Amino acid sequence: MPGNLPPSTIAGKPVNPIGYGMMNLTALGTVSHEDAIKSLKAAVDNGANFWNGGLFYGPPDANSLVLLNNYFTQYPEDATKVVLSVKGAYNYATLTPNCTPEGIRASVDEALRQLDGTHPIDLFECARIDPNVPVEDMVKTLAELIKEGKIGSYGLSEVNANTIRRAHAVHRCAGVEVEISLFSRHALEKGGIVDTCHELGIPIIGYGVLDRGWLSGQFKTLEDIPKNDPRHHFPRFQPGNFEQNMKLAEFIQGIAKKKGVTPAHVAIAWVKQHGVLTIPGATKASRVKENTQEVELTDSEMGEIQEALDKFEVAGFRYPELFAAGLSQ
Repeated sequence: MPGNLPPSTIAGKPVNPIGYGMMNLTALGTVSHEDAIKSLKAAVDNGANFWNGGLFYGPPDANSLVLLNNYFTQYPEDATKVVLSVKGAYNYATLTPNCTPEGIRASVDEALRQLDGTHPIDLFECARIDPNVPVEDMVKTLAELIKEGKIGSYGLSEVNANTIRRAHAVHRCAGVEVEISLFSRHALEKGGIVDTCHELGIPIIGYGVLDRGWLSGQFKTLEDIPKNDPRHHFPRFQPGNFEQNMKLAEFIQGIAKKKGVTPAHVAIAWVKQHGVLTIPGATKASRVKENTQEVELTDSEMGEIQEALDKFEVAGFRYPELFAAGLSQ
C-alpha cells in the first residue's frame, strides 16, 4: 500500500481527505436549486470541507459561484468551515483557455463579483494550460493576484509533470488537480504527476474518482443510462467498450460486497490511499453522505485490486477526442 497520505492542508487551511466536486450541481442544469443546496449542506455537515467549483460550470447566472453565493448567504456560519477552489480563465463554449494577464484577471474579478464577499477564493486554478502563454508567465500573474489579496493561492489543472515543475519554480503551487480513478491511472506513471507532486510537497486533488459513474454501481447496461445523457459521447460508454469496462466495474462491486461497503467506497479509498484528496461530485445529499464515509483498504485488498487492474484492460480514452488537446499539458 502506498505510504503517502492525502494532504491535511490546502493553501494553509485544514482539509479533510474527501472533498466535494461541484460541477454536476450546475453544469447541465438538471439539478434543482433546492437539491443543490441540500447537497452542499450534506457535504459540509459530513466533513467534505474542500469544495471545487468553476466559473464555467453552468451559465453565468447559474454557475458554481452563483450557487455558492446563495448557499453562504443562507448558511453564513459555514463559510469558515469551507476551503474553496475556483476554476476559471476558460471558455467552455469554445474549449479555449485564456491565460493572458488580462484573461486571468478578468476571470478572478468576475469570480469575486459573483461571490460578492460571501467567501474568499482560497485556491484559483486556470482550468487548462493556454498554448499561447508560457506557464511561467501565467504563474507570474497568479502570484501578483496572491500578493494583491484577490486569491489565497493558485493551483494547476490537467497538467503534466514538466509543467508542474516549471510552474512551481516560479511560485509555490498549492495544489494540482488531475483526473484519477481505477479507470484513469495515467497520473500514477513512474516519475509522473503523482510522483512529482509528492516530491515537491504539492497537494494532489483528484477528480473523476468514480469515472462518471462507472465505479458507483449505478448501471449494468447502456440502457441504464438515459438517452440524452452526455456520457454517451464518452469513448468508455460506447458499445463494445462498455461491455469490456463492466468487467472491472463488476470486480470492484465484488470487493465492495465482501467488505460490506459500496463500490464507491472502494473506488474513493483506492484513490485516497495514493495520497490524493478526492473530490467526488454526487448530486444527491444521500450520495454525498455515502461518499464521505471513510473506508480503508487493506494491503491484501489493494493487492487483489492490482491483480484485477493488470487483468482487465480499460477500453476507451477518458474524454471525447474534442477535449483531448487540452489534457495533461
